[in-house]
Amino acid sequence: MKIAIPLYDRFTALDAVGPYEVLQRLPGAEIAWLAHEPGPVGTDTGKLRLYADAAFEDVPDPEVVMVPGGTGTDAVLDDERLVGWIRRAHETSEWTTSVCTGSLLLGAAGVLEGLDATSHWLDLHELEGYGACPTDRRVVEQGKVITAAGVSSGIDMGLVLAAKIAGPEVAQAIQLGIEYDPQPPFDAGSTEKAPPEIVELVRNVAAART
Repeated sequence: MKIAIPLYDRFTALDAVGPYEVLQRLPGAEIAWLAHEPGPVGTDTGKLRLYADAAFEDVPDPEVVMVPGGTGTDAVLDDERLVGWIRRAHETSEWTTSVCTGSLLLGAAGVLEGLDATSHWLDLHELEGYGACPTDRRVVEQGKVITAAGVSSGIDMGLVLAAKIAGPEVAQAIQLGIEYDPQPPFDAGSTEKAPPEIVELVRNVAAART
């Protein structure tokens, strides 16, 4: 099974690597890291790069499309080479998925029209502009389209997809193998749980980056 992960400048590393750590453990999985050109692609920290094996056009029909988000998403929403690849790959994919603001790229490709979808909470409202119905659920399944909320939720999405592809036993074995048993030191992982001053702090930090 060919699983394609398209990269672009200033994507978020965990958006891509979280699902990768799950999906690459599926029987028969073959991961293709794609970009405009083969070579290193920088993440949104400016400190880390991942290496793309091939250009988008080299893998036109993967069974699984997995689009990460990042602070660089806005800059590529009009990039027809990337967005066009997503649109065409979705036509023949078995599953089309995203993490975080990767769902905005699905929206730009016309994938989310009329569907429930999620994204990072800071960008959730933008989905309406693509004809989607925003929801703050952590993982949203709509037929063959699965969207995940911000960053760490990509691991959850990967496990949901693993169960769809290979069955719940395989998904549970993968979860155990990666020892995914979250026990965070703070119950502040959503806007409903975090103190208001922390929510405002994150909003201010995000605004300063734009």
